[in-house]
Amino acid sequence: MNNNIKRNGRASTRRDHYQDVTDRIVAALEAGTAPWRRPWDPEKSGGPLSPINAVTGRRYHGINDLLLGMSLFSFASGDPRYCSYKQAKARGWQVRAGEKGTTVFFYKQLRVEDRDAPADGEEHTRNIPLLRAYTVFNGSQIDGIPEFVPPTIEEAPWRRFDGADIILRNSGAVVRIGGDQAFYSPSTDHIQLPPERAFRSPEAYAAVQMHELCHYSGAPSRLNRDLTGRFGSAKYAFEELVADIASCLVNTELGLPTEIENHASYISFWLARLKSDKREIFRAAAAAQKAADYCLAFHPDFAGSQSDSDGHDAAESDAPLVEAA
Repeated sequence: MNNNIKRNGRASTRRDHYQDVTDRIVAALEAGTAPWRRPWDPEKSGGPLSPINAVTGRRYHGINDLLLGMSLFSFASGDPRYCSYKQAKARGWQVRAGEKGTTVFFYKQLRVEDRDAPADGEEHTRNIPLLRAYTVFNGSQIDGIPEFVPPTIEEAPWRRFDGADIILRNSGAVVRIGGDQAFYSPSTDHIQLPPERAFRSPEAYAAVQMHELCHYSGAPSRLNRDLTGRFGSAKYAFEELVADIASCLVNTELGLPTEIENHASYISFWLARLKSDKREIFRAAAAAQKAADYCLAFHPDFAGSQSDSDGHDAAESDAPLVEAA
């Protein structure tokens, strides 16, 4: 499809959202920061760190979680709520003049006639994936919005100290303790962990448990990701990227640290992959979201809290569509 579209008889260049997002992620990695990490103390943040929609209460997912997590408001405001201008207006709230929003995305399938199909008298259609781009504003940018009140531990019991233990136990994963390395072995389908005393704190131990459980989720009998890559390969690095993002999503929900040590070579592999394929971070974020949802579902309280959600971010009907094919 031609990237130049005509408006009022003049050609304009369509913005490449995939490249824009990839460039932001690459810049953060080159600066030494994985942008999906949450480098703050969850106990001092005043509430859940996962961004949510101010109107629907639903979590943002995948690439949107990463993009909103990179926003300065995630560090400064203490308010995880976002919504579009249209949503705010419908509630009688007002986005303050001059405020700059954050672009997030939503996928949509558009069914069109397949002109390349054989002329056999039958109707042929195909689906074109479209990327819907829209702008959201943080609660701190909106006048009239009710004050944000963080949920209590009774309202979010998965954030108790034993949340990771409950998830790991309910997953049924085989866990072996010993040695000085933490890893998931696809060949034996087990998680290996050093003794808990080898970690800086119980929270750090729980965070690593969740990281390895995210790897565990990729087995053929579960989410069926490609786990065949050897250390140092592109496949191995991609799986580490997925697990790193996924464990950050899980640990953020549980109120655990998200800083987990990774081999320095991962960064160079991630950069090479992202620079060569502008859609790679979207695929990695989508796979990470599936892994995080898989793991979190083992906590019955969290699973129950998501029962009324359709799993999609709220989208605006008037947002522009961008071809994703």
